[in-house]
Amino acid sequence: MSIFFSRSFQYRGFILFLTFLFYTAYHLSRKPISIVKSELHRNCSTVIRPADFNITDNATWCDWAPFDQDNYKTLFGVLDNSFLVAYAIGMFFSGMFGERLPLRYYLSFGMLGSGLFTCLFGLGFYWNIHSLGYYAFIQVMNGLMQTTGWPAVVACVGNWFGKGKRGFIMGVWNSHTSVGNILGSLIAGAFVSSAWGMSFIVPGLIIASTGILCFFFLVEKPEDVNCTPPQHHVLMVFLCLTQGVVEFSLCLLFAKLVSYTFLYWLPLYISNVAHFEAKQAGDMSTLFDVGGIVGGIAAGLVSDYTGGRATTCCVMLIAAAPMLFLYNSIGQRNIGTTVGMLLLCGGLVNGPYALITTAVSADLGTHESLRGNSRALSTVTAIIDGTGSIGAAVGPLLAGVISPTGWNNVFYMLISADVLACLFLSRLVFKEAQGWCGRGPRARG
Repeated sequence: MSIFFSRSFQYRGFILFLTFLFYTAYHLSRKPISIVKSELHRNCSTVIRPADFNITDNATWCDWAPFDQDNYKTLFGVLDNSFLVAYAIGMFFSGMFGERLPLRYYLSFGMLGSGLFTCLFGLGFYWNIHSLGYYAFIQVMNGLMQTTGWPAVVACVGNWFGKGKRGFIMGVWNSHTSVGNILGSLIAGAFVSSAWGMSFIVPGLIIASTGILCFFFLVEKPEDVNCTPPQHHVLMVFLCLTQGVVEFSLCLLFAKLVSYTFLYWLPLYISNVAHFEAKQAGDMSTLFDVGGIVGGIAAGLVSDYTGGRATTCCVMLIAAAPMLFLYNSIGQRNIGTTVGMLLLCGGLVNGPYALITTAVSADLGTHESLRGNSRALSTVTAIIDGTGSIGAAVGPLLAGVISPTGWNNVFYMLISADVLACLFLSRLVFKEAQGWCGRGPRARG
């Protein structure tokens, strides 16, 4: 039992908690835009008109310009992609900065900057700004600020934890993504119907506050406080650094395409199809993220036990495709079906995404071919997540373009992306199967 009271163990628990808190704040501040969309463009015929409102022939009187036009879905797509394209491009450079700068300073700067631009988006409500250019610029800057988060927190966790049970540890830890989405939805939903500007300002203040915590309390490496660094042994799938990076990166591109389409469009889909109010749709969408928590932990546990990161991802992706079809077909029939399908789809969609961005990235980043250069973990993580972020940018854009033709077509696009994600892992799955059949080396994670 003495291990649980050791200095090293306590520091590891503290770092895991801090980095969990930090990335929860990152995702918490991303979520409001998806909740606010259905408030920026509403069905004004169902809204009670104020007694002192004199215009009687304006069918979009309750909307927020410039999103009061018929092309509002396209304009929402512009906002999404202003953030996501900036995020995808910035991610490829973020890893290099993360290698060269102290992670504590880098993360603190990123969270403070993200808090500033999230608040500025919300202040557009109080300053009565109706310029698409203003909101798009804020999204671009916020996207760049957000790239500081993922490579840095994964590098920090990778510095503190070995590979023994990395899949499980990071599966639990990676629930910060879903927890952030859930909290972001609930916080934004609390203000969206009364003053949607606060839906951004409150999350902005929260992530800025965590940036201050990071500056004062984050410990980057065990060596900085005289703790023993973890041992990094070789995982059987990765015989050298280059094997697996390309496949997992391309798989993540399509996996994040699906996940981020749900992140940005699910509340609007629920609102349109099930005819819920903005707050109700936002609250219901959190079930997708609850399922994502369970899926990420399950993926980590299974991949630890089997040693098959790629196979675990592939099986979940194969199962996700028909579940997405069923959710679109029968998911809104009754409340029980909706809840069950959202939980199931969330677990199957976010499980592979979570596993690749955490355990797989850390496995590759601490590979023996890097000769102990733990800083390279930041770069490897940025390469994988940067490639995935291209899909994160493309998915919501395609949804904005396709959704006017019908939500069915959006789901066909998502199902196709799931299949492609699975196909990119086929070589690694075959390699893992050879190991299990005794035709190659095998070691559990």
